[in-house]
Amino acid sequence: MPEAIWISFAFVIGLLVKGIGLPPLVGYLAAGFVLSGLAANTSITAEPTDVLAHIAHLGVLLLLFTVGLKLKLRSIISPEVIGGSLLHFAITCVVFAPGLYLLFDLGWTTALMLAIALSFSSTVLAAKVLESKRELRAFHGRVAIGILIMQDLIALVVMSLAAGKTPSEWALIVFGLPLLRPLLYKLLDASGHDELLVLLGLLLALVVGGLGFEAVGLSSELGALVFGAMLANHPRSQELAKSLWSVKEIFLVGFFLQIGIGGLPDQQALIFAVVAALLLPLKGILFYFLLLGFRLRARSSFLTSLSLTNYSEFGLIVASIALPEWLIPLAITVSLSFVISAPLNRFAHSLFEKLAPRIVRFESKKRHPDEQPISLGDTRVLVMGMGRTGTATYDWLQPHEPKIMGLDSDPAKMEKHQQEGRNVVFADAEDNTFWQGLHMPALQSVVLAMNDIEGKLIAARMLRKLGFEGYIVAHTMYADEAEKIRIAGADEAYLTMSETGVALASHLMDKSGLQTAQVRNPV
Repeated sequence: MPEAIWISFAFVIGLLVKGIGLPPLVGYLAAGFVLSGLAANTSITAEPTDVLAHIAHLGVLLLLFTVGLKLKLRSIISPEVIGGSLLHFAITCVVFAPGLYLLFDLGWTTALMLAIALSFSSTVLAAKVLESKRELRAFHGRVAIGILIMQDLIALVVMSLAAGKTPSEWALIVFGLPLLRPLLYKLLDASGHDELLVLLGLLLALVVGGLGFEAVGLSSELGALVFGAMLANHPRSQELAKSLWSVKEIFLVGFFLQIGIGGLPDQQALIFAVVAALLLPLKGILFYFLLLGFRLRARSSFLTSLSLTNYSEFGLIVASIALPEWLIPLAITVSLSFVISAPLNRFAHSLFEKLAPRIVRFESKKRHPDEQPISLGDTRVLVMGMGRTGTATYDWLQPHEPKIMGLDSDPAKMEKHQQEGRNVVFADAEDNTFWQGLHMPALQSVVLAMNDIEGKLIAARMLRKLGFEGYIVAHTMYADEAEKIRIAGADEAYLTMSETGVALASHLMDKSGLQTAQVRNPV
């Protein structure tokens, strides 16, 4: 049973690789090569099968569908994202293609396709690194993700052109797909939070998007991306993406295994991978100076560039369609870039501090609008996190304290609050840049109403570090978290459910005329 062998080797080697701080997908590629080596020297059979190829294809479709779910126009419609990604792509192709042509004696078409494959950065690695450091919502994190989405779109265009499929006349139906968005929204609302949600994602990505687009002569990859993008603005789009995460990752294991099982790397493949790895710093340096050109601060440019200094699994997907003979050399190249990039990103902030005296001088004196210092002016009460709890707090306090302001890290949520008349501005408590430029001359009280515990801890520590002596209050679900928030600097942290019970009891007393002793929070 070959599946048992695949799973066993993928798990063991993936676990070993994870143990040394590298992404498990490096282990999956390694597992494929190990199996290929064993098959050549032992009785173990490890050959690519139709089943494995099908699993790999499903993994690619699900990956593109989840990319589509993140494809919000506001995340990519900015000069630094569009300009940075397109200029980097063009310059990389112009520089890399002639170099590969001369160095490896290739045809111009092959050299250009390889340059295109090497121009992309890894969405998987960057997203995981930024998430682990809680920097996805930081300014440099948002820029990095925006550029990665643009690169994914470029990759999709290249894949569609390389596939050489001629659409049928029925392909015009695609232009009417936006009319289906209300129906898709209703289906997403009706699917609940369990297995039906996962099945809906699989239906749209694999059946309607994948097979549907193939039926009219279009790329199945394009179909998966389009249907993901149609749901991107739905409030539950990220819940759908999270529900598909494990399924997608399992299928992508098949993609990386398939590459390794396809054969062992020869000397030329290893030489190519080493040369590409030596060129990796040029990729990061180019990103750094391009982002500086769009008026980003040196720190933001450096952190964004470092997260993009790697090669992409999308390069492998492009190669599987356009350059199958170069799939193994590119797989070694991608793996080697991960080995270099992952540890560097772990120490990105300390690395910047060491290099800052040399690289800050290239920084533009004009600041990007999103990196301007924030002044709270005469604000006396600040609500950080404008979800349900923060909004309720703001609305209750506002009649009593007109000098109140709300902060939120979700641009869409901020705009909605502003339209409803609330004084809410964009800011992310987990972004160090925000604290560096914060002025709060009149601030007296702060309410920490963010969803995650880490954000509350960071906010409490930074407020006290900046010399704030006013009152800080927070809420949380668990008693141990409440204690951590107090230690970080908050005056009080209340348990959400306990406070809900107190409020219900208070309403009951008001409505029924009940007379009882004072109700106290059991925290």
